[in-house]
Amino acid sequence: MPVLALVSAVFVLTSEQLVQWKYGATGIVALLLLTLGIKAKSPSVSSAGAVLLALLVAGPAL
Repeated sequence: MPVLALVSAVFVLTSEQLVQWKYGATGIVALLLLTLGIKAKSPSVSSAGAVLLALLVAGPAL
């Protein structure tokens, strides 16, 4: 079981670093909102994070 926790932690840290590298601080805030909203079971917070991430990803196409 500790191996699964280690792999999960490495995956989360890697994904956070990739988001920060590509989308900057706004991407980290959006990912944080999405994660906190899911963990707190708050649809409004998770929706705000998802919309912000979608705007960051689709920004160059708009």
